[in-house]
Formats: sequence, structure tokens, C-alpha cells
Amino acid sequence: MKTRVLMVCLGNICRSPLAEGILASKLDPTKFEVDSAGTAGYHVGELPDRRSIATAKLHGLDISYQRSRKFIKNDFKTFDFIFAMDQSNYNNILALAETEADRKKVYMILNQISPNSNAEVPDPYYGGDQGFENVYQMLDEACAIFAKNNS
Repeated sequence: MKTRVLMVCLGNICRSPLAEGILASKLDPTKFEVDSAGTAGYHVGELPDRRSIATAKLHGLDISYQRSRKFIKNDFKTFDFIFAMDQSNYNNILALAETEADRKKVYMILNQISPNSNAEVPDPYYGGDQGFENVYQMLDEACAIFAKNNS
């Protein structure tokens, strides 16, 4: 049975698609499945932001096949690990949790780098291309640690 990991941000077009692509590239696909979602349904069915796609491509990753979807309660049953990009999304995910087991699946992604820091991945949507590269580097480091500790 595969370990299933979900990356979650607000709209599921910038940070979580990058996180999905990065982590999936570091894990054995026969043992892991990685997906992403957003806590808001603003962009359901849409491609990741063109800047996320371009940043991933610069690093040899193709995330252009991904489509935005909204985080739903059933995701607690489906996924073993649920990573939030920031405190707001973490709180929104926990608000849908029904059990302690659900709550124990939810983590802040950058706590992989600095445990218990609750550092946030900044939303690059309203900034320039460098913001997407900065987000990529943060997520790449966090995903490398997760992959090393869970492979």
C-alpha cells in the first residue's frame, strides 16, 4: 500500500503544485503518491500558475499536467500526511478535521527544515518571478528532508 502525501495552499496554483512536483520527483512512485489541493476553490480545474510551471521547468520538473482542486474532508481518509504551506491554510485544514487522528496528519511543511518553527512558505502570487524561485528552494529543501526520512 502506498504512502499518500497531500500538499495544501490557498488556491492550489502556486505553492502546493510546486511542492507536489518536487516531492514526487524525490520519492519512489511505486511506494508513494503525492497530490495537492487548495483550501479555497478559486481555481478548481485550472492549471498551476504559469510562473510555477516555468519555475518547475527550470529545475527539470513538469507540473503542467496538474489541475487545481479544493481540499475536502475525505482527504483525511485518503492521505497519510497533509502539509500546509502557511498558518492560515493549516488552520483551515484543521477546521475540517473530525478526529484526533485527522489532526495528527496535518503539518506545516517548513517544519521539516526547522521543527516546531511553524515558518510559512510565502505566497508568491502577487510578486515577481524571484518569489517563485524562492518558494521552490524552500520547498525543495523541505521535500528532500521528508524524502530522506521516509524512503
